[in-house]
Amino acid sequence: MSTPAAASVPLVPPLSALRRAAPVLPVVVVIALLGLPAAADSGASPADLACGPVVLWAAVATVRGTRRPLTRTAVVVLGLPVVGIAVAATGAVTPGDGITGLARYLQVFVLVPLAVVLLVRDRRDARLLLWSLAGLALWQGAVGVHQFLTGTGASYQGADIRAVGTFGPSDVMGMASVVASGAVALTGLALGTRARRQRLVAAGCALALLVPLALSFSRGAWIATAVAIGAQLLLAGVRRAAKVFAVTVAVSVVLVGGLGVGAASLQERLASITQVTDAPDQSVLDRYTMWAAATDMWHEHPVTGVGLKAFPAYRDAHASLALSSGSDIEGAGQAFRRQPLLSPHNMYLLVLSEQGLLGLLTVAGSWLALLVCALHRLRRAGRARDCALAACGLVLWHLVDFLYADIGGPSTTLTAVCFGLVAWWSLAGEETTGAAAESGAR
Repeated sequence: MSTPAAASVPLVPPLSALRRAAPVLPVVVVIALLGLPAAADSGASPADLACGPVVLWAAVATVRGTRRPLTRTAVVVLGLPVVGIAVAATGAVTPGDGITGLARYLQVFVLVPLAVVLLVRDRRDARLLLWSLAGLALWQGAVGVHQFLTGTGASYQGADIRAVGTFGPSDVMGMASVVASGAVALTGLALGTRARRQRLVAAGCALALLVPLALSFSRGAWIATAVAIGAQLLLAGVRRAAKVFAVTVAVSVVLVGGLGVGAASLQERLASITQVTDAPDQSVLDRYTMWAAATDMWHEHPVTGVGLKAFPAYRDAHASLALSSGSDIEGAGQAFRRQPLLSPHNMYLLVLSEQGLLGLLTVAGSWLALLVCALHRLRRAGRARDCALAACGLVLWHLVDFLYADIGGPSTTLTAVCFGLVAWWSLAGEETTGAAAESGAR
């Protein structure tokens, strides 16, 4: 009796699959913890607390391993921000601000990215993290859509319809950042693979995430997502970019125009993007005022800035009377309160004001180096370009979004993980990112 062909193919036991993925599972746990509800003003989130064991796990795995952990380029690029951050920490208003600011910046831009670089061994590990990011985005997006449909979201123009996911109104950009990062990661997975099933699933999920992204009413996230995904499409091929653009426009017309999904609010929000210089609303006016205040701080302290976490202390002395006392937050399970404006909502200006030119050159210079290295590696990615396109899209998304936002809140932990994925692709050795690592990956 002949044995069926399928019986000759051994199934991978779940325990073996977990053992194989064990090195990066701590990073997956950090991503999963970002799906938990965030308490208002709770300080460090569970995901933040989990970053410490992840960094320790990476250090132990590196000591026990035999391969060279980092290239010279990786050491320089990931170590560069330490210079500006450490100098700015010495100029903080209080020692406590210096220590907490130093820890936060090192966590987001040095330690967690370094841990991800050390733990991700090949493209299969990177894909696991990208799909984990996509899963988190789909969960947060589903919560956000439910909030919009049931009127249980954050307050927006008098109605509790703004999608914020589990992050709440105190981190109003949290869900938008997660959903946008997931859409960018899925776009890279869809465009860069030859596997038809992965391409269809990733493309479908990316399109689905556009709905909660729209319902977040986050103009900065919209712009950054459009730029990042547009760049990914162009990098994958102009003809494909034209096709995907046509499909996206058609879906948007059906959802907004045909079905009327938040049509009035979305149209008004979109129109406000082009009206920021003519008739800005109070939120835009506050942002312009804080941008001007940050620039004035830098003029007074051009080299090293005013010190880490010192923007709030210097804000009133440099801001004009047009600045309001704070922003109103309400809804999504929280009572009405005023949230003080403690940052310029522009990462580049925050670094410039608190760390000066030294910080901007070292911290932002590291980000730019990651983008350049990622694009350089993309040219040698071979036919399997999913991780490459995802990494290029993620770093570009953050570089554009930093024009309208800065670090802060529980969602910042995801920024650290994304920078880690980008750093792995940009800086890890060829034996982990090269096409040779594709064996067994599919």
